[in-house]
Amino acid sequence: MDVLFLSRFQFALTIMFHYLFPPLSIGLGTIMVLIEGAYLKTGNRQYEALARFWTKIFAVVFAMGVATGIVMEFEFGTNWATYSRYVGDVFGSALAAEGVFAFFLESGFLAVVVFGWDRVGKKMHFFATLMVALGSIFSAVWIVVANSWMQTPAGFHIVLNNGLPRAEITDFWAMVFNPSSMHRLIHTIIGSWILGAFFVMSIMAWYILKGRHVELAKKAFTIALVFGAVASLAEAVSGHEQAVAVSVNQPAKLAAFEGHYRTGTGGTGLYLFGLPDSEEERVKFGVAIPGGLSFLLYNNFTTPVKGLDQFPKEDRPPVAIPFVSYHVMVGLGFFFIGITLLALWLRWRGTLFEKRWLLRVFVFAVLGPYAANQLGWVAAEVGRQPWIVQGLLRTSDALSKSVKAEAVLASIILFTVIYLLLFLVWIYVMNEKIKHGIDETHGHEDSGILAAASALADPSGPSLTGARDGGKDGKE
Repeated sequence: MDVLFLSRFQFALTIMFHYLFPPLSIGLGTIMVLIEGAYLKTGNRQYEALARFWTKIFAVVFAMGVATGIVMEFEFGTNWATYSRYVGDVFGSALAAEGVFAFFLESGFLAVVVFGWDRVGKKMHFFATLMVALGSIFSAVWIVVANSWMQTPAGFHIVLNNGLPRAEITDFWAMVFNPSSMHRLIHTIIGSWILGAFFVMSIMAWYILKGRHVELAKKAFTIALVFGAVASLAEAVSGHEQAVAVSVNQPAKLAAFEGHYRTGTGGTGLYLFGLPDSEEERVKFGVAIPGGLSFLLYNNFTTPVKGLDQFPKEDRPPVAIPFVSYHVMVGLGFFFIGITLLALWLRWRGTLFEKRWLLRVFVFAVLGPYAANQLGWVAAEVGRQPWIVQGLLRTSDALSKSVKAEAVLASIILFTVIYLLLFLVWIYVMNEKIKHGIDETHGHEDSGILAAASALADPSGPSLTGARDGGKDGKE
């Protein structure tokens, strides 16, 4: 058994499972701000009911994110001790900032958001929700900064500690604003917003199809739809800007993304799809736009793009996984744009919620942003191999010297069992909360009183039970 492969697989397993939750926290947190802001501005109690419902969902997602993220810090020390020693000064600064400026902010105000509805005023509660949303974004800032430093190191020098090299920060802000950090941060946050929007639309579409909470669901769906459409369009712009930055900072990674093996003398094509074959150094069954990659990077169709043949073989990344991950991610991005713009057009025409087939698509469409977020991470991380710190430390040299393959394999099995159980618990809890539905006593308080008065005045009218439940939409 290869201890390097097992250690990489273990870390990929733990971080990909953990990464199911932070992007959703960021996306939901921002939508909670929008919904509660609408309540604060309009005084419409329906928005309050929606905000209370999504607060409960957010709390579960946040708890899962915390629980699944802790193990990775231990893996740095157990499996990647050489790496930890090398980047400890850099990572220590970024992770300390994440704890001080993000986690404490988010977790501190979360108690007010969850338990403060009837204990603090509307403005204070909105402020707490805003702080939770900002805390989740700040957390992403420092994690992405740390990871981006590994992609494009800056603001440091190498010192010897007991004869062993270690990166030491010389310019904190140069480290923070390293060449790839802001491009990657913007792309990551917008991707999280897309996930949050599709998650909300998925559940609200299910309620509309089931005839439950229809009026409230339409309001939340519309907010998430507008937000998701804007985010999807912004992600396309961000993705282009990031691709241009990668071509400058990590040209070998871009060549792997595009299956570009040999540098030509003219324009470089842009593959729409295909199957890369690194042995034959070509993309089988590939369909490409002639000169398309040159146009995207240089605004002309004739400038050649550097291929993998310009790099030593030992420094070339694998191609198959980055190529497929990158292209599926991009394809999903265009799907998000198309389906949200179609839904917006139908909403403007007033026929969106009559299209039951489209609502069914939205119920399952949330899987797309989940896949896109995961595939983006896979493409970025595999695309920088064989380096764990670009140009400075190889992944094969970053392992702990004493770690054994058998121990890593045993931990993988244990983590798989534990994570499977955690995932099943999360699905169960989420399902129960969604089945329970939105507490409409906050959204229909006035109409419920009027309906009860009407029932007392007219015995043939609706029952008191129906009035209390807010009618058909209030039944569970």
